[in-house]
Amino acid sequence: MARSDVHPVHTFENWQVWPGSYSNPAADGTYRFPPQPGPVITRNTPIASMGSCFAREIRNVLLKEGYAYITEETHHPAAVHASAAWERSYNTFSMRQIFEYTFSDWKPDCRWWTAPVSRRIQDPYRRIILYDDLAAAEADFARHRIHSRNALERAEVLILTLGLTEIWEDARDGSVICLPSGPYVNEGGDMNRYRFRVSRYAENLANLERIHTLMAAYNPGCALLVTVSPVHLWATFRKDIDVIGASCNSKSTLRAAADEFAAGHDNVFYFPAFEMATIYQPLLGRTWFSDGKENFHVDKQTVKFIMRNFFNMYTSC
Repeated sequence: MARSDVHPVHTFENWQVWPGSYSNPAADGTYRFPPQPGPVITRNTPIASMGSCFAREIRNVLLKEGYAYITEETHHPAAVHASAAWERSYNTFSMRQIFEYTFSDWKPDCRWWTAPVSRRIQDPYRRIILYDDLAAAEADFARHRIHSRNALERAEVLILTLGLTEIWEDARDGSVICLPSGPYVNEGGDMNRYRFRVSRYAENLANLERIHTLMAAYNPGCALLVTVSPVHLWATFRKDIDVIGASCNSKSTLRAAADEFAAGHDNVFYFPAFEMATIYQPLLGRTWFSDGKENFHVDKQTVKFIMRNFFNMYTSC
């Protein structure tokens, strides 16, 4: 009689097998990973980061631990989240635009918002950066482009933290604003030119490829380390799905794009921060959500866990 062997004999490394399954060692707090998973980082390696609010967590730990984290525009409040005053960039479109205004002549049709009541000048493409007048806005942005280029050209490792796939897009030229927020929106500014939509796998991968092309031209020796942020959506603008489903769609789409992106380039690597938080921490019997009103965020214990494993994977000292 024919039979099917449910568990054929194979030889796997322990990082290829689910922790705790059959005879594989259970999760013990050390995330198992393949050999040589990415660039070798020392305390003297110039590192830059940008992206979602999780990029700020990475920045803070690297600075605290004495690594050569790049800090441009330290006078600017928007620089506390990244290596320059990029503020928080939640989607790959906003990130691509940073590289385009840094290395090319990116000029959206609507460059500035003027709040209808207060007359404050607001940058639509960086999260709620405000100015008293247009001259101050233009001067600050000209300086910012120089600092942005300094950071990106100095970096030997650039960490990109991908957050979400929901975007607000200018229907006329396709540029993507950061968020519909700030005084322009709150004071009744005209938002008719912008449309909300969910971006998809192919266009997010295309954004990452555009970033790679620009970095290859201006800093070809830089390694790109891509993560998916473990911070979930606080709210969704979608009307067809709940916030948990919308968040899972964002993370899944970006994870797939990051995998394809890393597979296509020798200098691009994926760091599994999302998996460490959302899967490995529960395997250890731990929660990974923060308490309080920002309970969609990761807690401090999880940040420490992720960064400890970051050092295990990439650092040589």
